[in-house]
Amino acid sequence: MYIHPLYPHAEEVKEIIVIDTDQDNPPDNDNWHTDVTFIDTPPAIAVLASKLLPEKGGDTLWVSNIAAYDALSEKIKQLLQGLKAEHDFKKSFPEYKYCRTEKEHKRWKKAAEKNLPVQHPVIRTHPVNKRKALFVNEGFTTRLLGLTIKESDVLLDFLFAHINKPEFQVRWRWQKNDVVIWDNRVTQHYANADYYPDRRIMHRATVLGDVPFES
Repeated sequence: MYIHPLYPHAEEVKEIIVIDTDQDNPPDNDNWHTDVTFIDTPPAIAVLASKLLPEKGGDTLWVSNIAAYDALSEKIKQLLQGLKAEHDFKKSFPEYKYCRTEKEHKRWKKAAEKNLPVQHPVIRTHPVNKRKALFVNEGFTTRLLGLTIKESDVLLDFLFAHINKPEFQVRWRWQKNDVVIWDNRVTQHYANADYYPDRRIMHRATVLGDVPFES
């Protein structure tokens, strides 16, 4: 199980993080992302449970990175083959967000020191079913290695836009005490922040996976 370096956790259970959001504490995950790709062995499985829901809104959407890869042209697949991308903790957790107190800032600096940028293949092979999937996400992917900055930015912008097409998506409308489990290796998700001024509380746990590879 993975213990998040910044998020608060359930009492006496460090592996369960508490995502408690409202208009005074907006979410930092209202973008398309795969959880914790900034480590060498990103989570294989993620579990999310609803604890307090807004009167309306707050849905979560998932996309299939396998479907997104399959929909690419053969020319683009060939272009991406063998490429690696950098994933950086600081992209979704920038320093300025964690300077409200000295204790908070110290905790962020410790987390940043322990989570330096890592590299993963742009195309990931699922270790069980051997299907290929895109493995870049707006939350943590910063650049494609071996390309110029402009080339990397253009290609990443294309991939981010391609991945979030509606035809690759499912939407979950939460009910109290729902529990959703997903394969974090080949999906991305987006938490809708459309429920202010209401409050939304979720509990999440993640199971560490293996080192991503392309074959």
